Amino acid sequence: MEDVLEVYARPYDENIPVVCMDEKPYQLLEYTRPSIEAKPGRTRKEDYEYSRRGVCSIFVWVQPLAGKRRVIARPRRTRVDWAHEVDTLLTKDYPDAPKVVLVMDNLNTHTLGSLYEAFVPARARELASRLEIHYTPKHGSWLNVAEIELSALSRQCLSRRIPDIEKLNHQLGHWQNDVNADQRTVNWQFTTDDARTKLRHLYPEH
Repeated sequence: MEDVLEVYARPYDENIPVVCMDEKPYQLLEYTRPSIEAKPGRTRKEDYEYSRRGVCSIFVWVQPLAGKRRVIARPRRTRVDWAHEVDTLLTKDYPDAPKVVLVMDNLNTHTLGSLYEAFVPARARELASRLEIHYTPKHGSWLNVAEIELSALSRQCLSRRIPDIEKLNHQLGHWQNDVNADQRTVNWQFTTDDARTKLRHLYPEH
């Protein structure tokens, strides 16, 4: 826990960005009957029945101190999927950064080994050498800023049924552009001193 809190306490450095990532499964759903659109004095009406169209995975990448977010849905959430998202992070989002500090949970796909499953060893090593990884502790996912962003995304963008991944990515793209235009940064307040005071029960007794 203190490891992640110390990362959040670092001052902003555009050359060494601190990025948080998280992912969640998403159920694709389609309406079985046309909805009745809203009219003055009447809310939109939707039939309760729906058709399942499969499950995909939404990846969220957040640079808290820059107010920058990237979100995308992929059909699966395998090691290779995560590795290709890391490749995008390093080659497209931050191509000039010598190092990217990455905060995430310790899901079994979130390892440097995943890079070696997706790319030839030389390429995997090149990507891995630019990462400084910090894992949130078990049962400590609340420390991940990206999890907070996923919650906001769910409320603001995913309240309706979306039938396929193309339409989902279209909606996610709109949300991403809107929040990035606002440049809403994250001012993390919980410090290591706070943890030692308020979460004493998590520390070993001496």
